[in-house]
Amino acid sequence: MVRVTQILGAVLVAGLAVLGGNAFAQGGDVDKGAKVFKKCKGCHQVGKDATHRIGPHLNGLFGRVAGSYEDFKYSKGFKRIGSGGLEWHADTLDAFLENPRSMISRTRMSFPGLKDAEDRENLIAYLRKFSDNPADIPEADPTAVGVDHDVDAAILALKGDPEYGQYLSGECTTCHLATGADNGIPSIVLWPEEDFVLAMHAYKSKHRIHPVMQMIAGRLGDEEIAALAAYFAILEE
Repeated sequence: MVRVTQILGAVLVAGLAVLGGNAFAQGGDVDKGAKVFKKCKGCHQVGKDATHRIGPHLNGLFGRVAGSYEDFKYSKGFKRIGSGGLEWHADTLDAFLENPRSMISRTRMSFPGLKDAEDRENLIAYLRKFSDNPADIPEADPTAVGVDHDVDAAILALKGDPEYGQYLSGECTTCHLATGADNGIPSIVLWPEEDFVLAMHAYKSKHRIHPVMQMIAGRLGDEEIAALAAYFAILEE
């Protein structure tokens, strides 16, 4: 029987499934997006003569594989998700901008995310200016309005039982080391509970690509996910 660890080694890690042509519609205010981009300017540049800074420049972002600039030193998290095939499109950007760390763990980015869907929509419209013009290339990504990726507030409000989480954790620690070490598979020790819950529900709803994790998350109820989140949030490294 093939072990889960062997499957994990063979599966390409990616961040979010492309949701299809009907998931997004044309939208976004470029001028408002330029104002939102001021939050990003400390690390990223766009436009003529843009260069890498703390983060890579964002020209030609749409359709590009994550972590793919050879002349930029990415974090392990970005390298891992890029090697899994994640591409930047309107839907993946929307999910990432909402909560970067729930999509890519162990990133050096300190940006907490944009919770306002309109801000994300406008920023995506602005960034779209610096990739191929969709008016000239029909098959190119449209500027778009994102679907709602939020988890129900009642689910986030659940108080997990750490002891129950420990009981359930055996399947998790088959691959994710309880010591907190990153041995090619990202650590989940001391994750904020909300980030853990968001990530698991992203797998459960198949917004986040990883067949094994989708299978595991799909078997878990809301209270079980909350319990695991509570356990790993306090597990000492």
